[in-house]
Amino acid sequence: MKAGANRIEAVVTDIVTVNELVKRFHFRRTDGGILPTFSGGAHIVVEMRDEERTRLNPYSLMSSPLDTRDYTISVRRDDAGRGGSLFMHSRVEAGQRMVISSPVNLFSLDLRARKHLMIAGGIGITPFLAQTAQLAAEGGNFELHYCFRNDGVGSYADFLRQRYDRKVNLYRSDLQETFELERVLATQPLGTHLYVCGPEGMIDWVRATAAGLGWPMETVHYEHFAAPQPGKPFDVTLALSGIDIRVGEHESLLEAIEAAGIDPPYLCRGGVCGQCETNVISHDGKFLHNDHWLSEEDRRSGCKIMPCVSRFEGRSLVLER
Repeated sequence: MKAGANRIEAVVTDIVTVNELVKRFHFRRTDGGILPTFSGGAHIVVEMRDEERTRLNPYSLMSSPLDTRDYTISVRRDDAGRGGSLFMHSRVEAGQRMVISSPVNLFSLDLRARKHLMIAGGIGITPFLAQTAQLAAEGGNFELHYCFRNDGVGSYADFLRQRYDRKVNLYRSDLQETFELERVLATQPLGTHLYVCGPEGMIDWVRATAAGLGWPMETVHYEHFAAPQPGKPFDVTLALSGIDIRVGEHESLLEAIEAAGIDPPYLCRGGVCGQCETNVISHDGKFLHNDHWLSEEDRRSGCKIMPCVSRFEGRSLVLER
């Protein structure tokens, strides 16, 4: 299965400037029907037709799972990125028709938990907007800690505080407000599950601290879609398809495979889900692994690659595609 298998023709009904970096986009079906149901933590993939190039970027749904007349995402502008966020900010207008995928959830709430402890950084707040709405409707027990630089980029901080009051804790780094992670983790009741979304450094810090305090691995959930990084162009042979392709400097291996007419599976396009994992038949060079899926053993073996985010440098690479 892949996210693009269930494509939805949608129209952008509204675009709202949230702050200096973030815009919110509202989608509805072009036929006026109800959109597929989803649970808090789900994402969609948005198709962006940028002249001769098609971009496919995942974004967390932030709208309430209780109302599927509308899907809402927030996009943080990244001036140094590959162009997806800039396309959304500068090229998309209200009334424009776009193609989106059905929702996929790789960051779902574990409803067996007695309490849900949520930690967000920056734009990583978006999946928690949907999750808190879901839990509030169900009477679920949650606590949210949200770290951001200043009021100018604290997306939805005031909204969350007004709606959930003391369940929400805000930390502004420009005011030297410190999030005491170890204390928060050490004082949770048994049966609490931990969820973290934000910059990679924050996720690593939270996970390492939780592990050091003895949190069971199955109670710690995180989401971080790695963005494909630019790099030196490289050539690849797709053995099953019998074709050679070239991966450009600002193109992912997955995008190059798709441009050649091959249709590999995917769910996230961010190195998390494992769906596009590809076997390596042979190689002469080194891999640049950027995913969150392969084990260290897999990476050392040189037998697998995640084409959505990882690259290669060397003389030859032959893949089982």
